Amino acid sequence: MSLIEVKNLCKSFGRLNVLHDVNLNVEEGERIAIIGGSGCGKSVFLRSLELLEKPEKGQVFIDGDEITARGADVNRIRRKMGMVYQKFYLFSHMNVMDNLCLAPVKLSGVPREKAEAHAMEWLSKVGLTSKAHSMPDKLSGGQQQRIAICRSLMMNPKVLLFDEPTSALDPTMVGEVLAMIRMLAKHDMTMLIVTHEMNFAREVADRILFFADGGIYEEGTPSEIFDAPKREKTIAFIRKLKYFSYEVKQKNFDLLEMQGRIHDFAEKYGLSSGLAYRLELCCEELIYEMISGCYPDGRNIDIDLSISYSEADGSTVINIKGGNKEFNPFTLPEDDEVHLGITMLKRIAEGRITHEFTDGTNRIEIIL
Repeated sequence: MSLIEVKNLCKSFGRLNVLHDVNLNVEEGERIAIIGGSGCGKSVFLRSLELLEKPEKGQVFIDGDEITARGADVNRIRRKMGMVYQKFYLFSHMNVMDNLCLAPVKLSGVPREKAEAHAMEWLSKVGLTSKAHSMPDKLSGGQQQRIAICRSLMMNPKVLLFDEPTSALDPTMVGEVLAMIRMLAKHDMTMLIVTHEMNFAREVADRILFFADGGIYEEGTPSEIFDAPKREKTIAFIRKLKYFSYEVKQKNFDLLEMQGRIHDFAEKYGLSSGLAYRLELCCEELIYEMISGCYPDGRNIDIDLSISYSEADGSTVINIKGGNKEFNPFTLPEDDEVHLGITMLKRIAEGRITHEFTDGTNRIEIIL
């Protein structure tokens, strides 16, 4: 039995669908890093596991108990999880020892003396025994976050949930918090970590979840996600690409709208007007050739166009997918006046064109 099971989890805010049919199994001792762009639902997903955000649909099981079940003892099940937030949320009117002992004494009935002994064990492990009776405002941000992690551990949770635990810290303090999480990883603590620290995620995690489009867009080992991502949005995120996409579903698509959006994309990321024009031209010619070659009856058109721009090396790549039969427009005769646009594309790309036909779909890539 998995320590955490998530089945068809859905969460919306009004008309904004943040999570849609998310499924996940987490095994005991597994460390999972959750990455993705801002607003993709990473934090909402963590909060939904504790019902801090109540999902509209789906089930969440924690160590065999369904926290989403009607009539579930939510508070009891929550105690199996420790949550560490971006902000530290230490009680400002209590010293460190009181912050650490409050939950075990009040919620679990642990004698104060025993709770203090447990607290000192954790403070010793993180090098903060001298701060046991300090007030939170006398601690650095890194120290406060380490105390917040200790506070979560005081309830002996089965799993720790980290919601960007270093995002509120000064860069000089990030390392001390990450070091503490590494220590927990070595002791086989089950952890789900939402983070923007990619090197840390690669080092600590057994599995990486990349969130996009309302859920887990791609998942794999650190080497699979960071070194060989398979899906376009994962590639764009990992390689820090700027990404544009456009779908063509009918023969008489709105060409001017597409060109306008390409122009806006180029302007937003500082691409030259000459490159913007070449992008518009390439995309127009490719789409019309694909429609003509693959959909001669003008029906059931399904073409996906994307443009990615790398800030790292300045490269720009056009990808187009579609077609219900194998068709490579770049094999058309160059002296055919009907296909002069393809001849121009070959010269613009200077041989940096690839075509493949797999799983019933043509995939064309042009590097400009």
